[in-house]
Amino acid sequence: MDLSENAKPIHKNMSSTYDFVRIVVVLMFIGLILLYTLFFNDSVAALRMELIVSAMIGGYMALNIGANDVANNVGPAVGSKALTMTGAIILAAICESAGVMIAGGEVIDTIKKGIIDPAMIGDADMFVWIMMAALLAGALWLNLATYIGAPVSTTHSMVGGVLGAGIAAAGWNIANWGTVSSIVMSWIVSPIIGGIIAVAFLIWIKKSITYQEDMLAAAKRTVPKMIALMVWAFSTYLILKGLSNIWKTNFFTAGLIGLFIAMVSYFVIRDKIITHAEQLENSKESINELFTVPLIFAAALLSFAHGANDVANSIGPLAAIYSALENQSISASANVPIWIMIIGAMGIALGLMLFGPKLIRTVGSEITDLDQMRAFTIAMAAAITVIIASQLGLPVSSTHTAIGAIFGIGFLREYLKRRYAHVYEIRELMADENEHHIKQAINQYLASNHEQRKLMLSHLKAEKAWAHLENETAESPNVSIKQELVKRSALKRIVAAWIITVPASALLAAFLFFTIRGIMV
Repeated sequence: MDLSENAKPIHKNMSSTYDFVRIVVVLMFIGLILLYTLFFNDSVAALRMELIVSAMIGGYMALNIGANDVANNVGPAVGSKALTMTGAIILAAICESAGVMIAGGEVIDTIKKGIIDPAMIGDADMFVWIMMAALLAGALWLNLATYIGAPVSTTHSMVGGVLGAGIAAAGWNIANWGTVSSIVMSWIVSPIIGGIIAVAFLIWIKKSITYQEDMLAAAKRTVPKMIALMVWAFSTYLILKGLSNIWKTNFFTAGLIGLFIAMVSYFVIRDKIITHAEQLENSKESINELFTVPLIFAAALLSFAHGANDVANSIGPLAAIYSALENQSISASANVPIWIMIIGAMGIALGLMLFGPKLIRTVGSEITDLDQMRAFTIAMAAAITVIIASQLGLPVSSTHTAIGAIFGIGFLREYLKRRYAHVYEIRELMADENEHHIKQAINQYLASNHEQRKLMLSHLKAEKAWAHLENETAESPNVSIKQELVKRSALKRIVAAWIITVPASALLAAFLFFTIRGIMV
């Protein structure tokens, strides 16, 4: 009797039941929004069908933000096993909701990123239809991206939606093409900066710790400094981005506050790191443990900042619709009622819990293998990129930054594997010689060209009658290394989704705008 065959129907039934439960929970959430706006909201605007429908769409958008975008904050921590999937979901849900409710902002811009000119919109009703179409288009595109396993920018989804609906309503001249161009540039800038910073930090870790003979002693010296730098970066990041809606300040002030917190943290954690390190073995796997707690804090802070900022992609258009219907006018900013904030917070948390694991796995383990050190560099890249970009006036995507950092780490690993593929072979061939001669041979090998390396290996093998390794060419291991360390299929899928996010959401929003206008007129 084949037990595995019997297990397949059981697994399929459990999966179907789980899918059914998820759909029921989503419908209940949307239904509660409907009931509140229909029966319990005593605002004049609540009597308008547009607000009722928009509130449900806003909840749907918040669900999709939780399903897709939050993975960037906790995925590396899960992939490196610093957090379990359940722990990451609970942590992110709490911190995202806290970010929304504490620092989500009482007032938001009604036109996302200023990409269209509100003066060219005829009246409040036209504005409402534009926002409805943009919100629904962004949500549908995010839903599709999550389904195919592609982490995309929710901000770019909304930018495309507003752009497409605005052009459909008032023509091409409504768009601020300079702003649109800068957003397009961020597709390139964000992942490149994130990748470069992550690679720089990983090289620092390798040279200062894992490439040292006494890794524990090196870790005692270096890890407290790295964590202090992380504290500075995240303190500054949180002040500039996470708390920007309730307290605006400049980089100099934020940096000084972050520096003070980092200095205090350094003296607090240094002795604890040294004590912990003394209990570990002198191995890379053991050193990884020192980065676990910092990674958890990084995931929490990234989630808080994300909730504070990116919730505007769901509640921003909804608040704009509410304001336009309430005042029968279009304004540059709108107050956000508490019930709209709750929709955003609950939607992101539910979307994360119900649909988030798929993208968390994609970010954490399906692009390249991550350990705690590599995940630490990704978190650092995410925070520092935002700090740099804010000073240069560049619009960067947190999604593109994090994914760019992950790919950067993967490609660095490939490069190092290719460069040092035969170093271990040299060590094995010269195992009976002293360390000084081995290092001399390795340095000579690394300084040689391709043909010289092949000749050197041949001579070493000829001298060692016991050598049994196959005489591989330098090209043969490279192919397998590329396939193993960075998944090209994931790279192609994600980049393709990034490229078409704005055009796809724009076209969808234009279609939805004409549909809504046809129904309402």
